[in-house]
Amino acid sequence: MAHSIHLEKQSRHGVLAVLLASFLWGTTGTVASFASQLSPLAIGAFAMGVGGLLQALQARSQLRQNIAQLLQVKPRLLLGGMAIAVYPLAFYSSMKLAGVAAGTVISIATAPFATVVLECVLTRKSSINRRWLISFALGVVGVVMLTSGNAADAAEGQSQTVGKMIGVLLGLVAGVAYAIYAWLAKSMIDQGIPSESAMSGMFAIGAAVLIPSLLLTGQHLFASVHNILVVSYMALVPMFIGYLAFGFGLRYVNASKATLLTLFEPVVAAVLAVVIVGEQISLLGWTGIALIMFCLFLQARGS
Repeated sequence: MAHSIHLEKQSRHGVLAVLLASFLWGTTGTVASFASQLSPLAIGAFAMGVGGLLQALQARSQLRQNIAQLLQVKPRLLLGGMAIAVYPLAFYSSMKLAGVAAGTVISIATAPFATVVLECVLTRKSSINRRWLISFALGVVGVVMLTSGNAADAAEGQSQTVGKMIGVLLGLVAGVAYAIYAWLAKSMIDQGIPSESAMSGMFAIGAAVLIPSLLLTGQHLFASVHNILVVSYMALVPMFIGYLAFGFGLRYVNASKATLLTLFEPVVAAVLAVVIVGEQISLLGWTGIALIMFCLFLQARGS
């Protein structure tokens, strides 16, 4: 009985940690919009690169202790690091092109589906059943409604519409990259590697790729105090603190449930995009968001 209560308490703490991370991540698009002169590639590379470096430095003693274990799973470590490098570049570019709300919703909605496919194909821990297929269909319809509603209301030219479509595709790429990273992190943790070492090891590899890329994309990164405050917040709060909380949560919840809990992120992002950034989402777009939320709810009930 006591053991059961203890496990339930751990699970609750894990869920709260993932929700905290999701809230912090939900602020990123709004904050990034205040530095519109910066390239989304630069913002993404700095935020995730510096945040990843901070995680590696914070966990350096544990990394040294677990280096032998990490080397045993080197392919997964490298692949996870590359997924972490791809994710912010695709995610921030998606928000820049498709809008904060649409880019976030599409990126986060993609991740649970991709995670279930990974778990089904590689570990057989999840199964693609009728509920999953129905939720997938609802999600696809929701994405189409969200993007179509935004494009129609904006009365944009062809080039801007194409840009939004590219933003949607980049959101899909970001979601898949996120799912790969989350699944690999959970697989290493399940193998006995401490979560802090698994997470920080992958983030160190991601940082090694992202930080040098700033030589090409980081113009004006420190041109003003305003820019410095924006990128510093992005690196320290959502990327460093947020991912520490997410890593803690992964100790007690599986990867597919964790990605479903991040449903809170697009809710935060959409509200902030409308209230603070001033984005306008049509009735069709809001209906699409509602369908996406419902499809993820169906997945959560089946997980």
